[in-house]
Amino acid sequence: MATGTFDILHPGHALFLEKAKELGGKDAVLAVVIARDSTVEKRKRIPIIPQEQRLEMIKSLKPVDEAYLGHEGDMLKIVEEIKPDIIAIGSDQSHDVEKLQELLDKRGIKAKVIRVEDYMFGELDSTCKIIKRIKHTEFNDKTGEL
Repeated sequence: MATGTFDILHPGHALFLEKAKELGGKDAVLAVVIARDSTVEKRKRIPIIPQEQRLEMIKSLKPVDEAYLGHEGDMLKIVEEIKPDIIAIGSDQSHDVEKLQELLDKRGIKAKVIRVEDYMFGELDSTCKIIKRIKHTEFNDKTGEL
């Protein structure tokens, strides 16, 4: 299982999902959980892309076998439903792997938490950098409107 916001998809998202799937071995099934808009607003910012559209985009990616919207409030409820063997955490995600593992163990969830160390560095390697670029770009269509 991999989780995230996946707002404004970029190559780093694809790399994370590829590496997450590899953690499960040759016949792995990758389930991806997309954070709900309300969760993103609480933890990051107002999402640019609505949750349903982010879900559809993730479903279309090659390494993804299944995709779901997370639950509001209890982030482990979806984990209990899917029952993954491994939960992949991205290199730039703020989750504390040890604390998350402790929470899973306390709930009797037998998944192992592993941080994916690979990261795709580049000028636009995060959604926030892409948003900043867009905000500072002038757009003129053929009618001359901004």
